[in-house]
Amino acid sequence: MIIEANNAPVPIPGGPAGVQAAPATASLEDLVRNLAKAGAHTPVRLTPLAGGVSSDIYRAECGSLTCAVKRALPKLKVAADWRAPVERNRWEVDWMRVAGAVVPDAVPAILGEDRAAGAFAMAWLPPEDYPVWKGQLADGAIETATAARVGDVLGRVHAATADRPDIAARFATDAIFHAIRLEPYLEATARAHPDLAAALMGLSRTTGATRRVLVHGDFSPKNLLVGPRGPVVLDAECAWYGDPAFDLAFVLNHLLLKAAWQPQWSARYDAAFRTLTAAYRAHVGWEPWPALDARVAGLVPGLMLARIDGKSPVEYLTAASDRAAVRSFARTRIAAPPATVAAIADAWYA
Repeated sequence: MIIEANNAPVPIPGGPAGVQAAPATASLEDLVRNLAKAGAHTPVRLTPLAGGVSSDIYRAECGSLTCAVKRALPKLKVAADWRAPVERNRWEVDWMRVAGAVVPDAVPAILGEDRAAGAFAMAWLPPEDYPVWKGQLADGAIETATAARVGDVLGRVHAATADRPDIAARFATDAIFHAIRLEPYLEATARAHPDLAAALMGLSRTTGATRRVLVHGDFSPKNLLVGPRGPVVLDAECAWYGDPAFDLAFVLNHLLLKAAWQPQWSARYDAAFRTLTAAYRAHVGWEPWPALDARVAGLVPGLMLARIDGKSPVEYLTAASDRAAVRSFARTRIAAPPATVAAIADAWYA
């Protein structure tokens, strides 16, 4: 069944120019035609967009409507055999609706969804107007103001959903989160490093058993747009009611790894790391900050190592020396976890 949303559209970014049109698929065509109020034989043009390994994403054109459509894949586009339930698409849409009620400008509105097909549609926005934060970080455009806004948005969503039984019941997606996050990141890395297996499996168990806030699950610079009204968050298919430490650790990990890739900008990444953390911390009231800080500090080195030896290695660290440096740093701190994320930043950026 195709469900059309009532909320007004908020645009999302496009992909690179010059990509050839994708083969049409009936379910996606039906979704787009329904949104466009078009007849059954109205042509739909689907152009594949780059980015992401877990879904097919297209720019869709039908009559006067241009939008983006996304469909979850049962097997992710990575070398490892990584599978996840396609029904996660439903909770991605729900995460955007819940977060949009907290920070309206920070999410793309949903135009419509087809839950049976595991697909939904969002409005279109030219990427030159909403650049991806990952691209800015890679190019040295590392603004502390942007990092502060990112931390603020994450903190607001977590604070508004903290200790909410209604949200917890709505996002009881433990099995999906395990399949798409805990197993491919922490548990797969434990198999690659048997001497650290007890510590990494302990991180997985602690994270999976902690249920305090609505977690995005892929809060990464590649899923954050730098918009004129602040960050716009995409790709919430890992949505889960669980441990806030995971989201914060996930985004901070990327600021660490970027410095291994572009060491000439380490001081800028350091400033962004600390500014984002401070902006997020300002919203933490559901538990004492030292307790949350310690869980984040434990997860960060685990995620660092996971992006080298887990099922989803980071694509830009190709030099063996860079990967070895990350591996060495992370292994030491998995074996002896620091008490704070600031301690990790002090050691890494130095």
